[in-house]
Amino acid sequence: MNRINEIIDIPVGISACVMGEEVRFNGGHSQSKICRNQLASHFSYQAFCPEVAAGFGIPRPTMRLIGEPDNPTLTYTKDQEQDLTEQLTDAIEPILERCNGLDGFILKKDSPSCGMERVKIYQSSGYPHAQRGSGLFAKALMGRYPNLPIEEDGRLNDPRLRENFVMRVFAHHNLRTEVLEQPSLHNLLQFHSSYKYLLMAHNQTAYKTLGKMLAEAHLEPLEALLTTYHQQFMEAIKTPASRGSHCNVMQHIMGYLKRSVDSKARREILKVFEQYRIGDINLITPMTLLSHYINQNGSVYIRTQRYLEPYPTHLGLRNLL
Repeated sequence: MNRINEIIDIPVGISACVMGEEVRFNGGHSQSKICRNQLASHFSYQAFCPEVAAGFGIPRPTMRLIGEPDNPTLTYTKDQEQDLTEQLTDAIEPILERCNGLDGFILKKDSPSCGMERVKIYQSSGYPHAQRGSGLFAKALMGRYPNLPIEEDGRLNDPRLRENFVMRVFAHHNLRTEVLEQPSLHNLLQFHSSYKYLLMAHNQTAYKTLGKMLAEAHLEPLEALLTTYHQQFMEAIKTPASRGSHCNVMQHIMGYLKRSVDSKARREILKVFEQYRIGDINLITPMTLLSHYINQNGSVYIRTQRYLEPYPTHLGLRNLL
């Protein structure tokens, strides 16, 4: 099994107010207990506040985005004649440079600078457009680092989105440290092999596409191959896996036990899979059972599948899925 619990220092960016720093417009914060209590044991946070970095001060007047949703202007809420866009964007560029090497980012929802999505963009009439947008820093961050796992603090309250984000952060960390920083075809193939069943759970089409890509890897320069693989791999795992997909993968893994576990025990295991599929139990139950048998009877190959332990089990992320 992977020794994932030894990973304790993954660099993750975070909006400073979500970290608990008193940098909001009113001098307060928006501390996330999930970020500070549940995830901090494995995430090494780097906190940023673009608005403070731009010199807007604490406290400061509230700000909003106005104009066209695709290219809004930052202004003060009560003084929309004063264009603050350039002042903020000038401060964003040095922050983006410091984000190189991160494995994830947690943003403050609804913020005109840090909101990832659904940020209000106001018309000249004072009413918001029906179309929402992204904060200026969030948009620049996603543009500079399109493969970086990014999530908002509010969305982390959803167990499925939280689990998926943390899984992606660990996957990005593993890809960066095991392959991108030590580039070789061998390392890429080893990484891909360990993520085979996790890929299958999240996106079977991408699983087949990436497999075919690597089968023909000798036809493409390594640098181009790594760039394409990085993008397609991170995109493939972006959507949370369904119960049906998890069941399909667990059944595939069960195939490695058909000679070492008797038929009665296998039937009992499959019953538990079905209980999970129909929603009677959560994912942790069949995964704990499956992992037990894999540890006892599985081959080295199947024991090293990161699907079985994509992040430290003590985080309890599969308890609510």
